[in-house]
Amino acid sequence: MNRTLHRFHGGVHPEEHKTVSCTRPIAIAPLPQRLVIPVLQHTGEAARPCVAVGDTVLKGQVIARPDSYVSVAVHASTSGKVIAIELHPVAHPSGLRDLCIHIEPDGEDRWIEHAPTDYLNTPPSTLRNLLRDMGIAGLGGAVFPTFIKLNPGKVSKVPLLLLNGGECEPWITCDDLTMRERADGILRGAAIMRHLLQSDEVVVGIEDNKPQAAAAMRDAAARCGIAVEIAVIPTLYPSGGAKQMIKVITGREVPSGGRSTDIGVATFNVGTALAVHRAVEFGEPMISRIVTVTGNVEQPQNFEARIGTPIRDLVALAGGHPEAVSGHVIGGPMMGFGLADDSAPVVKAVNCILVESRRLFPPAPSAQECIRCTRCADACPAELQPQELYWFSRNDRFDKAEQYRLFDCIECGCCSYVCPSHIPLVHYYRYAKGEISTQHSAERAANHARERHEFRLSRLERDEQERLARLAQKSAAKPTTDMNASAAKSAIQAAVERTQSQKQDDPNHSPTE
Repeated sequence: MNRTLHRFHGGVHPEEHKTVSCTRPIAIAPLPQRLVIPVLQHTGEAARPCVAVGDTVLKGQVIARPDSYVSVAVHASTSGKVIAIELHPVAHPSGLRDLCIHIEPDGEDRWIEHAPTDYLNTPPSTLRNLLRDMGIAGLGGAVFPTFIKLNPGKVSKVPLLLLNGGECEPWITCDDLTMRERADGILRGAAIMRHLLQSDEVVVGIEDNKPQAAAAMRDAAARCGIAVEIAVIPTLYPSGGAKQMIKVITGREVPSGGRSTDIGVATFNVGTALAVHRAVEFGEPMISRIVTVTGNVEQPQNFEARIGTPIRDLVALAGGHPEAVSGHVIGGPMMGFGLADDSAPVVKAVNCILVESRRLFPPAPSAQECIRCTRCADACPAELQPQELYWFSRNDRFDKAEQYRLFDCIECGCCSYVCPSHIPLVHYYRYAKGEISTQHSAERAANHARERHEFRLSRLERDEQERLARLAQKSAAKPTTDMNASAAKSAIQAAVERTQSQKQDDPNHSPTE
């Protein structure tokens, strides 16, 4: 029986540019001369380095351990020597540097000892901790620690496990090629996820512009004997967004400010499922990922690259540039960000390197004033009022922006794409979100400081009350003490007088004694 599909509000149809990079198979990128591995490649707290400069490490060895609950381990991508632990440019919208562990490969690519885990006979908590130690984070963009999402919590089960193979962003094809070539591993990973979540149903959502991927996943399901539904959905950006995919597949909507598990659905990228399979059934941590290199390059292609490979090395593997480079984008043109330094390394969040030229990506026209046409509202998949959010963000009316559900914005760029005034709307929303988050952090810090101050005053007042109580108790006991002392003094004086009297009456007493 065919599944009834649903529609989400809005969406756009940007030119896809996908065929340029999906005609060649995934290539294995060679080892670079140096690997630069950031200790923060996931949502949450950075891992803490557990190696030192000069140490020799093996492929798959933990080089940074999680330092809080929302964190995962970081591993060496090959064997070699740690030659530095220092700040280095990373692939991040801020363009700032971050702490990285530099490894000089020895060329031997020697693995640590690793072995599969019998997940069916392993306690769920132990299995989740294994995924944490294996560094598994979501490869769909948010890089949230997978072990946390695989904990059903108090509900004990999540009825629907949804694997997201939508990959709706233009130019990107890494998930497409992964499904075509590694479908068995994806579904075996899905079986492990299903076991942990106790899901009743597994569905893989794939846009209909990926027929080869859908066919490969169906064949793998039949071959592996895994009960899974392959749901082919209409191509419409951003149907690959988690909330939009859930809406299309189930007809249900994630509540504002809520999570997909609130409506009984857990979503994961297909690449994440493959990583879970490799971690559990081979004992391999996440030390590589599939990356699309496309745009202004001679041979656009997907590469399996080691984490820590300099981005410029991957671009060189794609054959150089037929035109002058005007920039690099990490991700796609809708939601990606400009790369400040191409020496930055591949990390778990890098799914695509889009090399720009002025022909492929001409400069955006100058922004004009908003004309209140509401095209942005028609295109918004989150059913927001982008034009109102723009005015509030522009004028620092952050309280109003929050009231208009600013944080429900998924920053998909549909509003900017259709804006006839060419206003970079998403930039304003990101600015407002950052300012609001900063304000909330300052408020939390101030509240914490006030609570500590109030606690200190309360403690001092309590100590003073206890001191006064002790003084009052001592004062109340003082008369009794004085009486006892007076009686003792009188008794001593009487004893002295008796002794003197006895001596005077004694005939043998000598005055010189």
